[in-house]
Amino acid sequence: MAERVQYEELVRQFSAFGAVKREMGRILPPDCPGGSAAVLALVGRHGDIRMGRLAELLAVDMSVTSRHVTHAADRGWIERSPDPADKRSRIVRLTPEGRKRLDDLTERTTQLLAHRLSDWSDEEVGQLTRLMTRLRASFDDSRVPAAPSPQRPETDDPPIHP
Repeated sequence: MAERVQYEELVRQFSAFGAVKREMGRILPPDCPGGSAAVLALVGRHGDIRMGRLAELLAVDMSVTSRHVTHAADRGWIERSPDPADKRSRIVRLTPEGRKRLDDLTERTTQLLAHRLSDWSDEEVGQLTRLMTRLRASFDDSRVPAAPSPQRPETDDPPIHP
């Protein structure tokens, strides 16, 4: 297990990673906020998907998922239809226009990463991808129960959200 100081540095790096996310957000078209882009990416990766599963993959509640889906549906990027197995649920799928939008988003982000990581070797990019995949898997809700939160002292300081 790593030393405490390494975890503390990791927390600082997560906080600083916000700058990377903000820059990636700035390249999105004005009519496609990050939530809609995430919906398109997940539906593109997983194919037709139930709203409940989409909420799980987005790691947000159903009301937030519904807002993102509605935004994308209103623009013609996805369509919703009743789930034949459960009429209360909806299936979400990309439309041809949604596929075009997703392809554009993929091109934009790929170009940004290629530009920003141009001095990285293929091996380094691959290593980062593997480590980020492993990190995400370590936080998968189904893997292990979350560790209990330590009691925070009473302060006016907001909690740290890396």
